[in-house]
Amino acid sequence: MFKKIIIIATAALAMSGCKKDPVNVAQKDVYSSNEYPKTLKDLLGVLGAGYGNYRSYELAGFQLLCKTFACSEHTADLAYGGEQAWTELALNHLSVSNTYANDLWKGCYVGVKEANAFLERADFYEKNYMALSEQQVVNFMRGEAYFLRAFYYFNLECFFGEAYITSSGGGDKLGVPIYTSIPKTLEETQQPRKTTREVWDFIINDLKKSADLLHGAAWSGPNKGRATEWSAKALLGKAYVFTQDWGNAKTTLRDVIDHSGKSLMPFSKYKEAFNDKPENEFNEESLFEINVDRVPANYGIFADFPPNKNLTTSQGLIWSPSAIGDNGIENGPNNNLGYCNEFVHDKNLRRFGFDSAIYKLVDNPSFDPGKAESLTNQKKIIDPNYKAGVIAMRTNKTVDPRLYVVALEPWIDSVTNNDIRKPVGKCVGIGPDIQKYFHGWSFKKFTTMDNNLWAKSNAADGANYYIIRLADVFLLYAEACMNSGENANALEYINKVKRRAYGYDVNAASPVDYASLSAPTKAIDVNLGNNPLRYERYVELFAEGHWWFDVCRWRIGKAEAQYYGNTLPTGGPIEWSDTRSYSFPIPGNEINSNVKIGNQNPGY
Repeated sequence: MFKKIIIIATAALAMSGCKKDPVNVAQKDVYSSNEYPKTLKDLLGVLGAGYGNYRSYELAGFQLLCKTFACSEHTADLAYGGEQAWTELALNHLSVSNTYANDLWKGCYVGVKEANAFLERADFYEKNYMALSEQQVVNFMRGEAYFLRAFYYFNLECFFGEAYITSSGGGDKLGVPIYTSIPKTLEETQQPRKTTREVWDFIINDLKKSADLLHGAAWSGPNKGRATEWSAKALLGKAYVFTQDWGNAKTTLRDVIDHSGKSLMPFSKYKEAFNDKPENEFNEESLFEINVDRVPANYGIFADFPPNKNLTTSQGLIWSPSAIGDNGIENGPNNNLGYCNEFVHDKNLRRFGFDSAIYKLVDNPSFDPGKAESLTNQKKIIDPNYKAGVIAMRTNKTVDPRLYVVALEPWIDSVTNNDIRKPVGKCVGIGPDIQKYFHGWSFKKFTTMDNNLWAKSNAADGANYYIIRLADVFLLYAEACMNSGENANALEYINKVKRRAYGYDVNAASPVDYASLSAPTKAIDVNLGNNPLRYERYVELFAEGHWWFDVCRWRIGKAEAQYYGNTLPTGGPIEWSDTRSYSFPIPGNEINSNVKIGNQNPGY
């Protein structure tokens, strides 16, 4: 989201005369479609709503990344058992009334609506008010709207479509309803589900139009977060991969690689590029990201809710880090930087190569019983031998370095809480009675670590969210090559991503290169153990909202569920079903209100 647009620009009709007859009184919070927009700035305000919607409560503002994605794909284990719908996500067993599925559907279709509203208003502006000198700028904006509409439909189809298209078919399965304009009548709101093929064709065509219209657009300053030709082509290449159109995928993704001007950022930048570092925003690797500013409003996105008028999100409350208490005790006072509802699922540590046992605390030989327990006078400390061992694993890179980009290790890493630098502790949300059974690492990616979320920012996050970046493009290109018989090329692009993680030149052979497309990885499970492509997509894009789509399109969900096993808060096994779990249910509200919607997804 470009920096300066906070809310939609609005205009109201002037009141006629001085009568109080409701017929003659204009509504003050909407604009008139007969006279708005009148200026290019007005039109830009309409476009801004499509960008801003992705930071809504239903989407990345609060729910999508940290709850819907993280629990469905088991990036996170859920340490909070107070909400059935949330637990259903963690168990991969959603009900038709699941509020997260309902909200996701709503949030994405609001985004579609905002894009359609812009396209309608752009036509109006061009016909009535546009100067000839503004044509190129208006067309650029149209390109952005087509990109945004395709992006929202991409998410809708991946979550709610009945199946992905593969070499064996799937194009005739049910997708989602398509709206190309804002419905003007009740009848126009009643739209059937299109086939999967129709939906993907619609997404692909929108992205092609977007790329054409955005050709030559170059944004700078406060506008540099806006979509570009390369944003559209990167997502287009991804759509081709997701529909197994390998030829078009290779051509499109190669175009992005060769001509976008993007490159993998060095690891020195990468390791902090997912936190609140303004100097890393819109960097050399980013093809599209959502701008997030830490606006110190009252309670993050919930200020004046709804709508959220701020450029922030509040998802960091959910997977916020835990710290050692003020008294030096793991479960002591002031040890949470937010809600601490989730932690990195223990089985993820092993996938990155971290195979140490759960740490134990031992007596501190330097403890002074004559003084109060504190951060500088701790009665218990982590076992020094254990500490030395895990630090050596990190230093020697026997653990994938990306683990320390995405997660915080208790007693080794540190955060600031209430202006005091403290070691990280086990996730406080787990509860002291069962903490001994969990590693309990906190999240690092997209979290606030420089203070308690309430202390200075009032529950507002500050880190931008990457939607698509070059590392993703490299791995998508590798997948397209691998499925076209170009194994050497596929392996090279997989290795480029890995080399960056280990600090090597991405364009030269290195000691950490995979020797083949079936070489062993840091993981040992059936899904990732001898599959460098899958492994690199998993570790490189961890917690960025990609893995769930990969699990579903590759149909590896059953093995994933078996690998992760049990999950909090029930303590029971994941309830995976190949019949139903690959698709979210079409919301019951939609089925009740749209008589043409058609069949529910199988298993619901």
